[in-house]
Amino acid sequence: MNFSLSLRTVAIFSLMGGLLAGLHAPSAEAVVQEIRAKFVPDPANPLDNKFVNTTPQSGVCPNWMPAQCKRLGIFSLRVPGLRFSSSQPIPANHSDPRSGATFSVPSSWRELEVVHTRTGERETVHMRVAGIGGTWNIARPPGVSAWARPGVGWFSQWRAAPAPCTGVNVGVAGVNFSPFFWLVPEGAGACGRIPSVDIPWFNTSVEYVYELRTPNPLGMSSGEYKGSLTYTAGPGGDFDMGDVLLPNDSAITLNFTLDVMHSLKVEVPPGGNRIELIPQGGWQAWLNQGRKPVRLFRDQTFHVSSSSRFKMQLECQYAVGNTCALRAADSPDLVPLNTSVTLPNGLTDAAGQAVHRRPLHLDGSGTELFQPGFYLDRKPAALHFEIAREHVETMLRDGVSNTWSGDVTVIWDSEV
Repeated sequence: MNFSLSLRTVAIFSLMGGLLAGLHAPSAEAVVQEIRAKFVPDPANPLDNKFVNTTPQSGVCPNWMPAQCKRLGIFSLRVPGLRFSSSQPIPANHSDPRSGATFSVPSSWRELEVVHTRTGERETVHMRVAGIGGTWNIARPPGVSAWARPGVGWFSQWRAAPAPCTGVNVGVAGVNFSPFFWLVPEGAGACGRIPSVDIPWFNTSVEYVYELRTPNPLGMSSGEYKGSLTYTAGPGGDFDMGDVLLPNDSAITLNFTLDVMHSLKVEVPPGGNRIELIPQGGWQAWLNQGRKPVRLFRDQTFHVSSSSRFKMQLECQYAVGNTCALRAADSPDLVPLNTSVTLPNGLTDAAGQAVHRRPLHLDGSGTELFQPGFYLDRKPAALHFEIAREHVETMLRDGVSNTWSGDVTVIWDSEV
């Protein structure tokens, strides 16, 4: 009793996305930056299912503290073209922090929605700015010594940071300029320095570090997700450097692209697409003793690799009701063939239940969604084929010899 099994996989996902890339200013009213991230399953680290920031970094992380940034999970970017410049002199020992060099950034988490460009599916990305810096320039005289305080040199003032910020010991000595960088705790307020003498003018470039929280890629469809987040710049804005330091652009827009490249692969061993149904223990009990089999069956193992959601369905050469059937070679008689699937640990249905001998139907009911809890790499699974006892009686009628066969197509479909 033979029938053929055709295995068809609709798979190999390409999910694309993004994190911060280069920054440019298309107009005097906006600065635009691209942020790109990507997810590709890694067989060497199947439990590490996270987006990887693919945005080229600039500024403090690659140049001054790569190990610390990696440990903290932060990324840095310079903002070419963006400067904050003083609109009036900065008075010595001013009592209002907003009258001088003060720095406030959007250090609390912000949400933005990214949308799949083809399906319209929506996911949420969280971002916060975790540090601020740049290279400042100052009128000379007084030069850099304007920041010195009794017992504290100007250089120490900027390498360290005023509370609530923390310094990272970034800086070099110049007569009228210096780079600096301060980390900003979540939800922190402004941090600033007060000069000991009047400063005719002062300006600074801008760079920042950011943290990202990306969605779980295993629950996302392959393809490209896009979204944007706009921060305002200037007094009262997200990037607020006080009332004296004013920006040459009023907004910073971050365009996000998340790129997910899923994997769904099914491997059937050689010859595994030709299935022979036999009784438990073989045919000898019937041939030698006349005992009819209780059932005819075959369990066909296969290996599955998956980082994505998928569904399963049947297509049949012959069908009875909601399942496939086998047909006698010399008659129109059909007998139903029960087909089911067992999936490895880590793959569950929509309700989070394990998948053990789950029936496969022509309409796909009951197998509409299987989802991985982590990336599975070549894990064993099985298809189960069975003809029940009452139909075995039909096939093995006394005095009748026949061959029953039929094609069954099992579909693994990533388009969920």
